[in-house]
Amino acid sequence: MLKQALAQNGLIAILRGIRPDEAQAVGQVLYDAGFRVIEVPLNSPDPYTSIRNLRDSLPADCLIGAGTVLTPEQVEQVKAAGGQVIVMPHSDAKVLRAAKAAGLFLSPGVATPTEAFAALAEGADVLKLFPAEQMGPAVIKAWLAVLPAGTLLLPVGGITPDNMQVFIDAGAKGFGLGSGLFKPGMTVDQVASRAQAYVAAWKALS
Repeated sequence: MLKQALAQNGLIAILRGIRPDEAQAVGQVLYDAGFRVIEVPLNSPDPYTSIRNLRDSLPADCLIGAGTVLTPEQVEQVKAAGGQVIVMPHSDAKVLRAAKAAGLFLSPGVATPTEAFAALAEGADVLKLFPAEQMGPAVIKAWLAVLPAGTLLLPVGGITPDNMQVFIDAGAKGFGLGSGLFKPGMTVDQVASRAQAYVAAWKALS
């Protein structure tokens, strides 16, 4: 289902710093813009409540996940809150295995081919290329030449509507969008405007 959601729209919204009282309204404008995967990093205020609020308020075809998941215990808490996707900045095998055992979708962060192959061997659904600012499109092209056919490699970090083209040309099938899409203190209208700009760029390029 994660790959289906990303095939519909390859953009993942990363809502670092969102508060539970904002989650429903922000989630709705993201959904209306076309986002089908929304992630709440666990270093946000009361993240599990935000995950629950998003899951309870958005349609079933929108997957709700948690980012910055660092321990197996957090995996269980995410699942209990209604989360469906585990996103990590790294590729800790203990967390990967806990996520798969819990029946959740998995997007670990990788920064080397060794990490990428190891994450796939543990059942990763999607690979998060992080940080994309340091890696660049050339890395994506080189990795995809050796990774299994059909591997989804999503750059995260510093992605804007204006620099997506070079990553897509290199083979990226989607992106994780953080502070370029949402920052604490933004109004719902500001988030909606940025979401629409990203989706318009994605549709024009993909």
